[in-house]
Formats: sequence, C-alpha cells, structure tokens
Amino acid sequence: MPKIEQSIIENFLESLISEKGLSNNTIESYKSDINQFIEKQTTSKTSVQIFSRKSIEKYISTMNELGFERSTILRKLSSLGHFFDFLVTENILKDNPLLEISIPKTNSKLPVFLTNDQVDRLLETAKNDDSIKGLRLLTMIKILYSTGIRVSELVELKLSSLYEKKNFIFITGKGNKERLVPVDQNTLTTIEKYLNVRTEFLKTDKIDVKWLFPSRNSKLGHITRQRFHQLLKVLCKDASIDSKYVSPHKLRHAFASHLLANGMDLRSLQMLLGHSDISTTQIYTHVLNDRLKSTVEDNHPLSKIFKE
Repeated sequence: MPKIEQSIIENFLESLISEKGLSNNTIESYKSDINQFIEKQTTSKTSVQIFSRKSIEKYISTMNELGFERSTILRKLSSLGHFFDFLVTENILKDNPLLEISIPKTNSKLPVFLTNDQVDRLLETAKNDDSIKGLRLLTMIKILYSTGIRVSELVELKLSSLYEKKNFIFITGKGNKERLVPVDQNTLTTIEKYLNVRTEFLKTDKIDVKWLFPSRNSKLGHITRQRFHQLLKVLCKDASIDSKYVSPHKLRHAFASHLLANGMDLRSLQMLLGHSDISTTQIYTHVLNDRLKSTVEDNHPLSKIFKE
C-alpha cells in the first residue's frame, strides 16, 4: 500500500463532520472507500500518480472484474470525488481527476417493498412471541413501519425521543436535522407495553439509561442495526416470507409506498422520511403514477364514455 499521510484523510473526514454534520456510519464509509482505493495502488507510485485519471480507470476496471454492483461502484467513486475536491482546495491536487472520466449514471431501480399482507403476517408472527424480546422486536417493527424512520434513527432512539404530547417521536436524522414524526395510537399502545419491561434489557438496575432500546450485549449500549436485521430475518422465516423482501430499509420503503398508494402527497412524504431533497423521494413516484392513472380512469368524463 502506498504511503499516504493519514492526516490528510483525517482532515478530510473532520471537514465532513464539521461542515456537513454527517453520521459516524457515513464517515466510516468514506474512510473505507478511500483506503480501499489506495490499497489497490502499487507502492512505487507517488501521491500524484495515485490520484490520477489512469489509476482511477484501472480501479473501476478492477471493480467491474470483481463483480461489484454498479450502484456500489458509483458510491465508491462519489466518496473519492469528494475527497479529490478536498485535495484541490488544499492545493495537493491541481484538478479533480474524476472530472476527466465520463461515468454514466446508474439506472434507477424501483425499491423492493413488502405488501400490506406481508407486513400483516410479519406483525402477527412477532405478536405471537410473548417473551420480552418478542415484545421489543414487535415494538421496533411497528415504530419503523408506522413512522418510516431510518434504522439508524430507530436503534439510536432515546427515551427523550418520546415527545411529551405522546403522539409524536422526536427524531435527529442525517446532518443532525431534527423533525417530529407522528405515531398512531396502536403503535403507542405497544410502546407503552414495552416500556414496562424495558429495564430487563439494561446492564444495571439504573432506570435513567438514555436509550429506548438498550442492550446488555452491545458496546454502544443499545441494540445494533445488525442485530435488528438478524432478528428480522429469523422472523420472516417464521412468517414464511422470502427474506429478500425483509430488511429494516425495506420496511421504510413499505411505509412510503403504502402511504402514497393511500393518498399522501409527495411533499408530505418527503418531510416524514427526512429527505433534504424531494428528488430522493421521487423514487416512489411509480406508486403515485399508478394512483393518478387510476383516478383519471375512474373520474374523467371520457373514461366514463368509453366504459359505457
């Protein structure tokens, strides 16, 4: 691996934290992408040779040969692009070498999401487990599906996130942006039941631990995203649902798609999901388009004439 001053990378990561307020998971992703690129370079190269058009094109070719998904390649190149921009501002590079390479955008894929029936089966199966762990899992699934929050936001919920008016949850999302998310009464009732057994998951007898979903086995003090995903996979097997349809993120997709299908507008959905740009929310417009098409067919005068 070529010798690149780690302080350069650390300074870049610090700039992301201070200027963009990115989460620890995102920062780690940037760090991993940059180091993976550097590790692929030969030790004889200088820093300028490493960050060149030729080395990047070779890196892209290597990733293609290894069978990387196109979306993964584009994400890694995005990380490098931001890093190169930083090197230009620091006068380490004259220009961003990625600007010399034509990279076609990936085709947008519609998200795979659970149907209403699958969600019902998942919830019913979770409800059948009357243990405290079963109640915790049911509570987490209900919060995720009824609010559409990110899984990182879910596992990092604090007791103080339960807003005093009770029908809202206070969320701190990407970039430390805050939002209030409404919660239905059914989910609130499940949360209340869970709170009665929550102390069973604490490492000590103290009841002032901040996490809503504490864990004795986690160094973070709360249940991890990975553990929650594992529990979901076991649950979907018990519910006879193909695991490809079940993940924390797919529950978020289901929340968004089901709301749009039942009449919610795109702008309101953007606010609930915590998207800073509505273009991110527009991946769900296929559902909106289907609903609009159905509305026109059912209500437009010409449609009625042709039906007759």
